[in-house]
Amino acid sequence: MVPRTASTVHSRSRLLGIAVFAVLSVLALLVAKWWPYADKTVSLVDGGTWQGGSSLDTSTAAPGLTAGWEFLLSYGEAVWLALVAAVLIGAAIEALLPRDWLVRSLGRWGPIGGGLLALPSMMCTCCAAPIVKSMRRGGARTGPAVAYWLANPVLNPAVLVFLLLVCPWQWAATRLVAGLVLVLGVSALAARFAGEPAVSGDPRLMPVPAGTTAPARRFALALARFALLLVPAYAVLVFAVGALRGWLPPLGTELAGATAVAAVVAAVVGLLVVIPTAGEIPVVLALAAAGFSPFVLGILLITLPAVSLPSMLLLARALTFRTTAIVAAGVTATGVLAGALLAALSAAGLGIP
Repeated sequence: MVPRTASTVHSRSRLLGIAVFAVLSVLALLVAKWWPYADKTVSLVDGGTWQGGSSLDTSTAAPGLTAGWEFLLSYGEAVWLALVAAVLIGAAIEALLPRDWLVRSLGRWGPIGGGLLALPSMMCTCCAAPIVKSMRRGGARTGPAVAYWLANPVLNPAVLVFLLLVCPWQWAATRLVAGLVLVLGVSALAARFAGEPAVSGDPRLMPVPAGTTAPARRFALALARFALLLVPAYAVLVFAVGALRGWLPPLGTELAGATAVAAVVAAVVGLLVVIPTAGEIPVVLALAAAGFSPFVLGILLITLPAVSLPSMLLLARALTFRTTAIVAAGVTATGVLAGALLAALSAAGLGIP
């Protein structure tokens, strides 16, 4: 029998950690994302209509604690399963993935790697935040982390399919083109201005308890930190957005003919409001029916899903406030680009029927 050296044991432990992480991630995404989206796709193929209202309808949302609580309950019901999956995956990144492996794997591909990694994840911007925080704690550099954060909502394959099934194809095309510009361009820009530090804040790894149960204990510690710190902070931020939502500039029918004003409102509201995955679809459908221009619709196709005030605040320290500001500016600029693209398609006779 060949004696097991310390190096052999270490290598096997690393491989086991990566394998367990992969299995846990697949199971979590299968339950929270892949299976529900497959069912949704089948129902849309059969019915062809989108069920649900616009989250930007503030006609009955008077500012206050009641509005905040109702919005928190409604939003929580829509995303709780995805949030549980995100917390489990985030904790597994910290506990099971070797730090040097994560850094090398993401560093080799840069923003492209972060974007590709997001495609099977398909999280909304806020549910992607716990995973991005763990990636940064694990040593992921700015470019891949930002690309992962942005690609989750804007390049979500399921949402692109939903758009093709219930909306004019030009909406999905605009989302895909502008989304690629956003993910690759803004993540590269953010990385350049961030100076690409290996990790923000304290770069030290979480202490590793002695013994064979160290990975399990690290996983439990990471879960506890998420449960006690990040999830409550997330809930407070969503509650605040709901409580103040009634004071946001409304996208009412009176703005349907005022494209310039409506575009400004769409850019601001889209940047701040939090929505679940595919929550932008009923918004743009309702606004299109109300007569809003393709330019306004294109802006919302990017700004609504890409980021939100809660997600930006949750990641401001992990990515640095300057990087977060660059991302916000990039999302706004890309939203304007998407609006111009959709307006051009419409002017060429290829727009909304």
